Amino acid sequence: QVQLVESGGGLVQPGGSLRLSCAASGSIFRLYAMGWYRQGPGKQRELVASITSGSSTNYADSVKGRFTISRDNVANTVYLQMRSLKLEDTAVYYCNRVPRSNVGSWGQGTQVTVSS
Repeated sequence: QVQLVESGGGLVQPGGSLRLSCAASGSIFRLYAMGWYRQGPGKQRELVASITSGSSTNYADSVKGRFTISRDNVANTVYLQMRSLKLEDTAVYYCNRVPRSNVGSWGQGTQVTVSS
């Protein structure tokens, strides 16, 4: 079971940037496809970006061109670089495996608040 710890969230103005990190335990992390999910106020948790073990990436239309997912298999870490943030990006952000059928225990997430 992979344990996940997200960090890097905060309060940012519209148009700003943040970089989220997800530290994962386990020596086989490098074999897993990983994703960043988010859950906004009153909304369902959604997948916004994913990265395969070979570093192929995919993005939700709502973040395409603004967010970049990457991974460091030596450091067992997945990153989410977020640029041009919008009010609607406000959410708690989580990382976990993809697809959803492979999701394990959730971490505590990291709060991202976009506000002027």
